[in-house]
Amino acid sequence: MQAGTEALIVIDVQNDFCPGGALAVAEGDEIIPRINTLMGQFATVVLTQDWHPANHASFAANHPGAEAFSLIEMAYGPQVLWPVHCVKGTAGAAFHPALATDPAQMVIRKGFRAGIDSYSAFFENDRTTATGLEGYLRNRGVTGVTLVGLATDYCVAYSALDAARLGFEATVLMGACRAIDLNGSLAEARAQMQTAGVMLLD
Repeated sequence: MQAGTEALIVIDVQNDFCPGGALAVAEGDEIIPRINTLMGQFATVVLTQDWHPANHASFAANHPGAEAFSLIEMAYGPQVLWPVHCVKGTAGAAFHPALATDPAQMVIRKGFRAGIDSYSAFFENDRTTATGLEGYLRNRGVTGVTLVGLATDYCVAYSALDAARLGFEATVLMGACRAIDLNGSLAEARAQMQTAGVMLLD
């Protein structure tokens, strides 16, 4: 059992990010048994859930002529245009049925504002609009977070970088994550996390 000051943050283990989903991460479902086991080792467990309206600005379908995985500039910076995924209330947005959700004390839904994407568990992509997770963890006396889930190079990495920036000791269990790896994004994310002092463990 981990110390009470340690929290497990499980990032976006949802149907649309697993094989067969709208934005499937290869082998995304293979990490679920390990995540379920890890939950029993932490007093604080938080799940995050991508939760988009159908008109979300990050969907390529909402930009006539734009292709999925192309890059556009938004007010808050560069934005990858994604296939429509994790639309709130749909089966794709639901947690994968094999994921044990009962051990979690909190679910953070992110990306529900139509005009801004939200990769991190802590902030939307403007890096200033908070989700409330920081306050929850501090009120629970948490000083260190371990991150697992999908996808390593986007939502997991953004969450880990923000955790470190906020002063939490951040660890990513790479073996309990899977990556999209879009145009070298995994190597870039690893380098950024290591520079920020995030511990990467297999």
